[in-house]
Amino acid sequence: MTSPPSGRLPFRAADLGTLGVIAWSGEHPEEEQDMAFLMAYSLGDAEGGPETTANAVGTLLHNAGLPVGGPVLDGAQDPRLPVSLVVEGGEAVVNMTYVNARCAVPPEWLAAARDRGHAYFLMTTRAWPEGAPGTPVSEQSLRDFAGDEETLTNAAHCLLPLPRPGD
Repeated sequence: MTSPPSGRLPFRAADLGTLGVIAWSGEHPEEEQDMAFLMAYSLGDAEGGPETTANAVGTLLHNAGLPVGGPVLDGAQDPRLPVSLVVEGGEAVVNMTYVNARCAVPPEWLAAARDRGHAYFLMTTRAWPEGAPGTPVSEQSLRDFAGDEETLTNAAHCLLPLPRPGD
């Protein structure tokens, strides 16, 4: 058995294709309290299709030190986490190398994020062509994709703290 290389892998941002970020809130499966979720994904529309985008997202996550399928990283415990979250004007803004994405968040998402002090962020290597930015997504479609084992095991998972006033 071989181990993946520990150094940085070659990366081309164009291979990510179109990236989307979607926000929702709901009861966390292991708790009885609402969680604010953010999920980043590619539409799989880069030259070479979903396989190319999966490899590019995987490389981006690897180079950032975010393990795919690994433990949930906690940004409050590790301030060096290479992903950050800002909430401004009813939008969540996720920042990391090569990715600066924003999406509108509903009031219940903001309430859940404020109550917990963080949002649960995942970035999956699995393409989701139906999740085109600006296109409405049904709750069932979101549930089917975001809750699918393939989506979850092919994702990096992080808790991103909400900046406190003055941060």
